[in-house]
Amino acid sequence: MLGPDHRVGFSNCAVGDYDAYETPLGLIKLDADTKKLLKQTEIFRTITASDKSEHSIEVILPFLQFYLKNFTIIPIVTGPCDINKLTGAVEKLLDAKTLVIASSDLSHYLQYEEAVKRDKDTIDTILNLDYKKLIKKNNSACGKIPVTVLIKMALHHNWQPVLLHYSNSGDTAGGRSKVVGYAAIAFYGESLMQNISNEFNEEQGKILLDLARQTIMEKLGLKIDKKSADQLSAALRDNQFNTHRGTFVTLNIDGGLRGCIGNISDSDSVKDGVRKNAANSAFHDPRFPALSKDELKKIKIEISILSEPKPLKYKDGADLTKKLKVNVDGVILRKGMAGATFLPQVWKQLPKPEEFLAHLCMKAGLPADAWQNRDLEILTYHVQYFEE
Repeated sequence: MLGPDHRVGFSNCAVGDYDAYETPLGLIKLDADTKKLLKQTEIFRTITASDKSEHSIEVILPFLQFYLKNFTIIPIVTGPCDINKLTGAVEKLLDAKTLVIASSDLSHYLQYEEAVKRDKDTIDTILNLDYKKLIKKNNSACGKIPVTVLIKMALHHNWQPVLLHYSNSGDTAGGRSKVVGYAAIAFYGESLMQNISNEFNEEQGKILLDLARQTIMEKLGLKIDKKSADQLSAALRDNQFNTHRGTFVTLNIDGGLRGCIGNISDSDSVKDGVRKNAANSAFHDPRFPALSKDELKKIKIEISILSEPKPLKYKDGADLTKKLKVNVDGVILRKGMAGATFLPQVWKQLPKPEEFLAHLCMKAGLPADAWQNRDLEILTYHVQYFEE
């Protein structure tokens, strides 16, 4: 359970060093893995003042007791922190029976109509898995950090968010001149907590990003620190990197594309695919000149690991737009010798299915409206992606 700090003011995360919470419904024991977090002193520590006064986790406990009955919890109260490190630490604790909860209100003390408008935008931001926009929004969600952790995990594990309910305090009690917004959003997916050992965690993602950057540096003839090279070589002995999956490597400079090459098939291991596609993205993307040494410091690297593409059956164009999962599905489009793919990340630039498909058709060399016909082969896949 992740909830935001309202009462104390601290950096990183507070994890209680006690045995249980108690509510009128009984005791809730802390899970043994809580102790593991406290050993990671860079991120987690015990803050007694927070334990005594913070409510963001406690308000949820009676609901869990009523529905789940017997369970243990790992309570994490968040201040400003390295969200990637926090996400990685939480992901290491997942198993097939783990439920991750992010506690947050929405907007505070706006007039009713203004609150509804702002909350709708915040909800859409969460449903679009756009954590970068969420972090920048003001008076949107007090628990932006917990929600961002959950969004980043959803992107890693292909979980899909669904809005269950929205209302504000003006709908339930009190006046409408100053209201507080609330929503319930559930994350689920085909891979949710299944075969989780085959997923790549945040730490493994960082290793792959280091592999991509060092590969590009080698191709540029730049010297790599021996210690860094040795550490990467040792880390890549993890057998997980020998898994055969499709991979893409994307390079960006100042938010703009600077190269993107990948393979959809699983003919290569993940580490070999990242090596090959990092070099190709930097030096062999036909849309761009070869990357220069001066540009290397500016690039941000993103790695996508693909699931096996599966055919999507559809009746017509309208049915196709309904079946595509925005921000979740990568899409492959084929007709004869023509074909193209867009990674799920492209939904951020083309959020409407009609627009997404039109651009994908043009990328394949087909008319923009070709997606409205039934004679196209459509396949979808999911990705885990990691970015610097």
